[in-house]
Amino acid sequence: MGHWSLILGHVAKEILAQVKQQASEGWMHGVVNKNTIELSEMISKAVPVAQKIRYATTGTEATMYAVRLARAVTGKKIIAKIDGGWHGYTTDLLKNVNWPFNEPESKGLTDEEHIISLPYNNLEKSLEILQSVKKELAGIIAEPVLGGGGCIPATKEYLKGLQEYTRKANALFILDEIVTGFRFRYGCLYDTMGLEPDIVTLGKIVGGGFPIGVICGTDEIMNYANTTTNTKTKRAYIGGGTFSANPMTMRAGKATLDVLKNGKSIYPKLDGFGEKTRKQLSKILAGNAVVTGRGSLFMTHFTKEVTEIQNAEDAARCDLKLLRRFHFEMIVKDGIFFLPGKLGAFSNAHSDSDVKALASSAERFVQGL
Repeated sequence: MGHWSLILGHVAKEILAQVKQQASEGWMHGVVNKNTIELSEMISKAVPVAQKIRYATTGTEATMYAVRLARAVTGKKIIAKIDGGWHGYTTDLLKNVNWPFNEPESKGLTDEEHIISLPYNNLEKSLEILQSVKKELAGIIAEPVLGGGGCIPATKEYLKGLQEYTRKANALFILDEIVTGFRFRYGCLYDTMGLEPDIVTLGKIVGGGFPIGVICGTDEIMNYANTTTNTKTKRAYIGGGTFSANPMTMRAGKATLDVLKNGKSIYPKLDGFGEKTRKQLSKILAGNAVVTGRGSLFMTHFTKEVTEIQNAEDAARCDLKLLRRFHFEMIVKDGIFFLPGKLGAFSNAHSDSDVKALASSAERFVQGL
């Protein structure tokens, strides 16, 4: 599913037609174009915080720029992220991604002292950690569904608690909806949870499967990125780049959002597939695994120690080797592809037969345990 970006499936006819047309008109401009405006208008109408938008070409860039913007606005340096939270390869956020969390993720990192990490869905402990850096806290970045950390939905109370803390600390609340944006509904997940983030990052689905990263924010915050009026001491360079907002991506993104907006049955269909799959896998793998997820996303955690997966530490205590074996056997024996060890996702191109095939594959696998 293209790292969960292909919500309409591979080579969706609506996207292909628009991409072919754009290719005949030109695939690279390097400046704002009609397609940029049209996609931006669609996003801003669906995402309340997107009063202004800047584009990049990857989700990594989008979160990197979001962090830079938060530091520029607040004049502070420390960013809080979530244990197990994956926001791309940016140096600003590459910490406490993989277990064990106390070990460095990579050589060559230079900003680890300005990153702190919080336990997902544990508000009391998170607030205790935040309080220790309150005066230097520039922002908190979190996902409404912890993707790389185990496909774990956040509780509404947890995210609201983090948001409230940023208000008290004069910091910014950043939501990374690169995976979740337009995945469960036409728009973002945050406004169904009573949240009002300062910055939201998007990617994947809004690019129609083409390279994209999006930084969305209020006028007040995004105006820090205005290079025509701000001096060096007041501006934050974010977005931009040779291929940012290229017409191919913009047109593919708009075509995707057009289909999602007008296809009233798409989200109920995908949610139904996800819900049925989670129930079936939970039943088939009972006693061997816990299944997490939301909507059209799902993930299997093989464990006999943990009965509930609330955060990345719970997920890390599960048997990742067995999960990879599960996925590799699906690929080799049943022709069902997963990124080994990662979450699964349904697209509009899937059908009930795919859900049944997945269940049959799980039944075969569990017989060999």
